[in-house]
Amino acid sequence: MKKKTSTSEYLAFLSAKYEVDPDEFFNAFNVAGESKKSKCGDLSIERRGETHDTVMFMILTNSKVVAQFSITKEFLLEKGHPIKDYMQTDSIRRYLAKKARRSLDFAIKDLQSGMTQIRLKAKVLEISKTNVVCTRYGNYASVANALIADETGTIKLCLWNEQIRGISVGDDIQIQNGRTSTFKGQRQLNIGRTGLLSNISNITELGYQEKAVIVSESSSNRGALEE
Repeated sequence: MKKKTSTSEYLAFLSAKYEVDPDEFFNAFNVAGESKKSKCGDLSIERRGETHDTVMFMILTNSKVVAQFSITKEFLLEKGHPIKDYMQTDSIRRYLAKKARRSLDFAIKDLQSGMTQIRLKAKVLEISKTNVVCTRYGNYASVANALIADETGTIKLCLWNEQIRGISVGDDIQIQNGRTSTFKGQRQLNIGRTGLLSNISNITELGYQEKAVIVSESSSNRGALEE
């Protein structure tokens, strides 16, 4: 049976996720318990009610509810570092490690021509009509352009062969080992021979699941046209 997460562990997770000091986070609950509201970093903490033994709190960020739960009055009276002491647990370490890896993703607004080893997540907004082109080696390849976006901007993504069939408008995708170039004065994102395009079906706080992986690492057609 799965072990129930303790109050300290859960608050340590929230502290790590929203990058707030664990001691200040703990103190903010005590302040909210006395004056109904408090702030800690980007988080707002509100007291919503209480019973003989517990106090109900709501946590918000930018008016969006993050969590709502009860904390025992006994916990609020604890001395020392009831949240900070849990910041070194294996589960929090694993979460922070994954968060650090995700933070290496590029934002579309920061992409410049000539960049390599690009990793980013984006949503597919448009996919152009597929064209068939002839490479300099006399082979034929299918090519299309997708318009992709994140919260910072949009960019055109060049798709080849099986990549075109692997994604649809509205899909969330992840690109690894991408590179940028300029074509007709516009930035363009390409997936090179060692690049990876993943169609992501479900992104969670602790990772993601892929519903399809579209890779073409050995396409001589694509390589000939990209050079």
